[in-house]
Amino acid sequence: MLRLPVGEMVRLIGQETPFEAVADDYSFRIKIEEYAPLVCGAVHDGHQFRKSLWERCTHSEYERWYEEDPCTLEMVKDHPITLAGCDSRFEYDLNRPPETAIYEDAWGKKLWKSPLPESEHRRSLDKHQAFYRVVHALIGKLEALHGAVLVIDMHSYNHKRWQREVPTWNLGTRNIDNIRFGALAETWRSRLADMALPHGIPATSRINDTFQGNGYFLKYITGNFENTLVLATEIAKVYCDELSGILYPEVVSAVRRQLKELIPLQLAEFRKSL
Repeated sequence: MLRLPVGEMVRLIGQETPFEAVADDYSFRIKIEEYAPLVCGAVHDGHQFRKSLWERCTHSEYERWYEEDPCTLEMVKDHPITLAGCDSRFEYDLNRPPETAIYEDAWGKKLWKSPLPESEHRRSLDKHQAFYRVVHALIGKLEALHGAVLVIDMHSYNHKRWQREVPTWNLGTRNIDNIRFGALAETWRSRLADMALPHGIPATSRINDTFQGNGYFLKYITGNFENTLVLATEIAKVYCDELSGILYPEVVSAVRRQLKELIPLQLAEFRKSL
């Protein structure tokens, strides 16, 4: 893996050069083994939280971890192109537009002990902008090469906080072109429902149940690239104890192994539908 400035990443993408790198400020990472029409994103995978914010923040490390999406990059790492945030969404949220990417309140609790200085805001928003500069270059290149692109937008959610039965898998499709792609979303939902998980964990899957797919990552790509389908795919945190922070690696491994088979099938279905 390399450590590269964003400009160099964009240059390599323009030249169709495979590479694996972390941004020079360690804010996100990208892997391109081949320029395939498939991207797996994990924008909330990161947990880093820069030191200059430690004393300013009212949330504990556990409270931040609880709202992040640990292991989502691990679940899709076998695919040829992956893109993941390394920083916590509590520093800046890659799944929100720039104007709301830095939280004031987070899940009912004030985030900062006092207002952040402009320099701290700027530092965070520069990272957000850099990430989307690479996203734009990457999807633009892939559409130019293949005509259309499939993006698997991986997330997780805390299922124990819900006061009703919720699915293991939720697809958010509110902001995709459902006339063109609704049948493909249903195919993806059906494939996830067939997944076999350890310990008798059910693989129930629904569309727009707990979340509707309102994230900025999806909206940015969909708004700028009309032939790219983003499938916002959320797994309930059945792969960990969300109340204690203990991870269940055997569940993560089972998800990863089966996504390695299911995502190429979904890509083939997507390509066939064009």
